[in-house]
Amino acid sequence: MTGAGVTPGYAAMPLPAAPWEYETIWRTQPQVRTVIGFLARNIAQLGIHTFRRVSDTDRERLTDHPLAQLLASPMPGMTTYRFVERIVSDVALYDSWYGIKLKLNGKLQLLPVPPSLIRPYGGNWIRPDHYETAGGKDFAVEDVVHIHGYAPDNLTVGSSPIESLRELLLESSEAARQRSQMWKGGARLTGVLQRPEDAPEWGEKEKKRFREMWRTFSQGGGAEGGTPILEDGMTYQAVGFNPEQAQYIESRKLTREEVSAAYFIPPPLIGILDHATYSNIKEQHAHLYQDTLGPWMVMLQQEILAQILPDLPGNNSDVYAEFNIDAKLRGSFEEQAVAASTATGRPWMTVNETRARNNLSAIEGGDSLITPMNVTEGGLASPRDTAPDPAALPKARGLALAKSSTRPEALGDFDAEQDSLIAAMEAWSESQMKKLLQAAGAKADGMPDLVALWAAGEDDRLAQLTALLASHGYSLAQVGAWEVLDKWNPEAAGWTPDVMLAWILAAAETHASAHEEAATEAVAAVQEEGGDGWKAALVVAAASWVTSAALRSGTVSTELRSFGGHDAASATGLGKKTWRAGGRNPRVTHKALDGETVSLGDVFGNGCRWPGDGMAKPKEFINCKCHLDYGR
Repeated sequence: MTGAGVTPGYAAMPLPAAPWEYETIWRTQPQVRTVIGFLARNIAQLGIHTFRRVSDTDRERLTDHPLAQLLASPMPGMTTYRFVERIVSDVALYDSWYGIKLKLNGKLQLLPVPPSLIRPYGGNWIRPDHYETAGGKDFAVEDVVHIHGYAPDNLTVGSSPIESLRELLLESSEAARQRSQMWKGGARLTGVLQRPEDAPEWGEKEKKRFREMWRTFSQGGGAEGGTPILEDGMTYQAVGFNPEQAQYIESRKLTREEVSAAYFIPPPLIGILDHATYSNIKEQHAHLYQDTLGPWMVMLQQEILAQILPDLPGNNSDVYAEFNIDAKLRGSFEEQAVAASTATGRPWMTVNETRARNNLSAIEGGDSLITPMNVTEGGLASPRDTAPDPAALPKARGLALAKSSTRPEALGDFDAEQDSLIAAMEAWSESQMKKLLQAAGAKADGMPDLVALWAAGEDDRLAQLTALLASHGYSLAQVGAWEVLDKWNPEAAGWTPDVMLAWILAAAETHASAHEEAATEAVAAVQEEGGDGWKAALVVAAASWVTSAALRSGTVSTELRSFGGHDAASATGLGKKTWRAGGRNPRVTHKALDGETVSLGDVFGNGCRWPGDGMAKPKEFINCKCHLDYGR
């Protein structure tokens, strides 16, 4: 093609004529490799599916269509992952990807070609005449898939982001070379030696001796030369920058930030955590496949549709490819379960389906959905629309079912309620271990089956301990609630303690199970150890379990107090919460959080919604003594 404004023989080169090639940048610059690898790996892992559009609201998955087969095996021995990884890596590095269309065994195959080995040649700024390879073979335009980005002066190639980063990366490379020279052979000293003017004259022998001593020390990094001895009042004056003054760490971090910005990647996703918190990292991960990788996936999907699909046989109408991002955009299993149950208005999995997820065998009668009594036709839209009726909770568990929204007269402060729980837990735990010791001692000579003796009373213990924890927990939750209400909502408008009952009961069951499991493990350890000293070992294990009851009581107290305050703050309409480190010696992570303020529905930097949050990591909530302040 020739004409006005068109230059015959126009050749577009994907690589600029420069001594520092893109391949070298990728191999030697960890920042570039990190960012490009992040893009390529996260897109490649998704997989890509083929569909046919049936209607505006429906589609069907195609697994035997030629496009699906091609994407599953672009070349013999090449997986979809490696194929997509190469496309994304080449486009990210060169802003161009080339694939040669081949016919193998009657099927279309795509041979990826490194952009350094192929280039568009001839033609004009609109369309090249052909593609030229390093081996001297030419390919027609219709025989090559060429995916590229934007260039301001033509439509045939893109312009790599590396070009805009070239000077920054070159500076980083030079700095790395300087560091290598500085530290080569050890921590070489850089400076000058100063000798007083009135020092005695040295002869050639003294000069040679001192020169050899100093050369051995400085070039060997002090490893072989020992400690240098400065003679005749000599002094050493350092010259140059030290690593802190040179700001090497800050320089490397800046380079990575600039590279990530060039590829539109949030810094925390590639390990720059200076301003990262649990919540904003979680939020950025949620947007990763929408804002960061979304444009890449749309671009690749459309290029496949435009450059590959027309060459495939069969009915290709309304056929398209799409990356499988559904699994990545879903919430956690708990979030999915809540959303599904709310959407359907009832439980959405059978007992056997749940057992199958946990690798358990099916049971008889487990294939039907269970519908709670509060979810009926024309009733509640979701089993989570309200807390259970307090009157319907099992009273045998000893739960105090107060109906009033005024502060109970018998309610003490937090320390008093916590001490009450600790005393009750210790007394109860001690009584259970006494029963085990008595049962074991009543047996015949020799060590009995301690595990079986302990397991025999498990159901009764769990019921008793759950009731004990729920009763004290209900008081502790109200203490936390009234700490907020007294300041922000003295009339307790819009709040009632009854709505906390279901959560308190669930928390009590969880802590009771954990305490029971700890005892079971301790008893099993004594059983396994055996020997003549099993009785003494059992006494020690029992004492340890009773002691742990006090520790668990402190954890429970903090959690219930925090939950109650959070519930009251929500009902009052407060929007902010501030972490306050507590205790004589708060753990480092909690001390660092002191004063951190987040939205009421958010989590703090350690992943906790409140102090003692059982949903966080154990090291963050066990025996936590912190508390929250609330505000609007």
